[in-house]
Amino acid sequence: MDAAKVSGPPSSELHFYDSARHEKWRMPILFDDTAMIAFNKPAGLPVIPERWHPEWPCLRRIVHERLNIPIFVVHRLDAGTSGLILFAKNEAAHRELCRQFAQHQVEKTYLALVKGEVIEDTITIQRALAPHRPGVMMIARNGKPSTTMIRVLERFRGVTLVAAQPQTGRQHQIRVHLQALGHPLLVDPIYSQTEAFFLSAIKSGFHLKKGETEQPLIRRLTLHASSLRFHHPEQKEFITLIAPEGKDFQAVVRNLRKYAK
Repeated sequence: MDAAKVSGPPSSELHFYDSARHEKWRMPILFDDTAMIAFNKPAGLPVIPERWHPEWPCLRRIVHERLNIPIFVVHRLDAGTSGLILFAKNEAAHRELCRQFAQHQVEKTYLALVKGEVIEDTITIQRALAPHRPGVMMIARNGKPSTTMIRVLERFRGVTLVAAQPQTGRQHQIRVHLQALGHPLLVDPIYSQTEAFFLSAIKSGFHLKKGETEQPLIRRLTLHASSLRFHHPEQKEFITLIAPEGKDFQAVVRNLRKYAK
């Protein structure tokens, strides 16, 4: 049995004003002990310095500066992906957590809103991945073996909510595998050529008053790192960490249930 299952309201959070993009970031702390610390990362904030935008702040630097503690990167999320990110707080914990990730002993679950109605309840996608150009991946016969398990959680008219469990850790793996399946993320500028999702796409009779401009329900990747299950590096017992979805992700699901059933 799991030694702990951590979810619900965080006990505290970090705040940071991003002067480069005029954004205020909220970073709820989901777990914190002597070995590690976990955050619910907002979409848009890189974990480590962004290659194309080195002037942007990153979560690792913010945590190190604000908490004044050593921080070791264990795994990564795309800047546009929200959700659970874990850091080690000492070298021994870092070695053990990295070993578990490298040996695929960590159970990772993501929530994704995808285009179209996925027919099968469960799907295993095994497609090799390779770089296509800088920052973009593609399916390639001579690429690195990659496996993602997909499970349908809820179907709507033209949209499906799925749980994705990557068995390997390739760059953009879930995004590319979903595209190959014919069901790319509902919002993904690279792999589905969509920048945002609007209520008008699902609500019949939707109209704006004169002079109004429709604001999107969500304007970022519809992909959320929901949970991690692994052995605690010091206690040697299983632990499950859970990151609640952001308000924009929840708003899309709520409106889909209301207008697209």
